[in-house]
Amino acid sequence: MTDAAAFRAQFPVLGSYAYLNAGTDGPIPQAATDAVRERMLEDTEQGRIRPAYFEATRALAASVRAGYAEVLGADPTEIALTGSTTDGLNTVIAGLDLRRGDEILTSDQEHPGLLAPLRRLRVIRGVTIRVVPFAEIAGEVGPDTRLVACSHVSWVGGEMLDVAAVRGSGVPILLDAAQALGAVPVDVHSLGCDFYAGSGQKWLCGPEGSGCLWIKPERLDDLEPPWPGYGTLADHLDCLGSELSEGAPRLDHGFPPAFRSAWSLASLEVMQSAGWAWVHERASTLARRLAERLRERGRTVLPRGDSTLVSWQTPEPEAEVERLRGLGFMLRSIPTARVVRASVGAWTSEDELERLAEAV
Repeated sequence: MTDAAAFRAQFPVLGSYAYLNAGTDGPIPQAATDAVRERMLEDTEQGRIRPAYFEATRALAASVRAGYAEVLGADPTEIALTGSTTDGLNTVIAGLDLRRGDEILTSDQEHPGLLAPLRRLRVIRGVTIRVVPFAEIAGEVGPDTRLVACSHVSWVGGEMLDVAAVRGSGVPILLDAAQALGAVPVDVHSLGCDFYAGSGQKWLCGPEGSGCLWIKPERLDDLEPPWPGYGTLADHLDCLGSELSEGAPRLDHGFPPAFRSAWSLASLEVMQSAGWAWVHERASTLARRLAERLRERGRTVLPRGDSTLVSWQTPEPEAEVERLRGLGFMLRSIPTARVVRASVGAWTSEDELERLAEAV
């Protein structure tokens, strides 16, 4: 069994704060800092224009791709490396052949990271974007719906989509996994979606500018790469006549930076060493406990699933976040929903949550 105290000790920030905002950015493990320092020092001293540099960079990227694949229950050939959840969402939304008269169904709890790409599609191609309540999305699929695009876990309160119910409609599903990847157990093949876009800097504790996109193999050829590059092409001697390269890596966003891969890989290895099953179970159990304690103390907790997010109503959420920061708690507010949100990770302690419930 993983030692919770030993796991926590790998995150230096926990010595100063109860870090409860991985839904924005996860805490950085010391191993990631060490890996980036070592990578940057080597590149500074040895230079980057050398065969060993490119070989090492490609090897790091391959390891990160395999790490993402392990979290998702996928094969590395099904994974594209991106710079964010929104990058992955844009890849799908812009890459599909959607036109005027087509409809995309989404929910009323979506992050701007999904809504902005949807807006562009409405403006550029005249596609209809229909917004419905998150809990009702499965029953709202209509004859013109060509894509369901919504969150797997709502960023507002932690509700989880009934993917099986949506899958029954037969319409392709694009999931925003920003609050799911690394936070809840996922097997994309069993889940039944078609596209799954997530972030690296949140629950995986990687750097900003990291993330991945999983594409169901049968859907890969449905996507025309919206921003093609070197890795998109199979034949670099005949670029204009080339076929696309094999697998989802054709949709990678540029050449993966070595320091980004080194950080991402180090953070993934911290989680893998603890065991993903333990990481997921501990985080969801602690989040459930926090929700129960807040309800016991009279707080209105937003509907949530078996996720790692807990949000509760308060009259002045931004002021409450500032007050709690002064007491050592790192949280965030969602002013549009008038809530404070806690992101509970496997690195969180029982004592921190008890103190938070009392402080609230």
